[in-house]
Amino acid sequence: MESAIKQAMIAHERDEVPIGAVLVYEGEIVAQSGNLTITQSDPTAHAEINVIRERCRQLNAQRIPDHDLYVTLEPCPMCASAISNARIRKVVYGAYDPKSGGIDHGPKIFSHPQCHHKPEVIGGVMEQECHKILSEFFEGRR
Repeated sequence: MESAIKQAMIAHERDEVPIGAVLVYEGEIVAQSGNLTITQSDPTAHAEINVIRERCRQLNAQRIPDHDLYVTLEPCPMCASAISNARIRKVVYGAYDPKSGGIDHGPKIFSHPQCHHKPEVIGGVMEQECHKILSEFFEGRR
């Protein structure tokens, strides 16, 4: 999670919403990114989507089982769907997102019968640190 937090801070430096993600395979970070929605003029360039795309390109594959995703904020519904489609084994996230989350809040994507793959989910890891990054970013905007 510390590496995901570093990616969130890099995103903050780019004036992006500070969310970071890392993808781990066999104990090694194989992809890492922060949000790039503004930088790339792409509303789908969330940190989670970026690392999934990067790793799939590396492997020339559409699915990446046996990979674990660490992200600083509960993934949104779009990202939760991408995680399921990529067949990621485990999702570990920091701050809960009652407003826009898609795993433990909102539509709870993994609990739908149409969901083809439900990864293991662990929420609240380094929650205070992850929440602080986001709250400080948005306080600076107000």
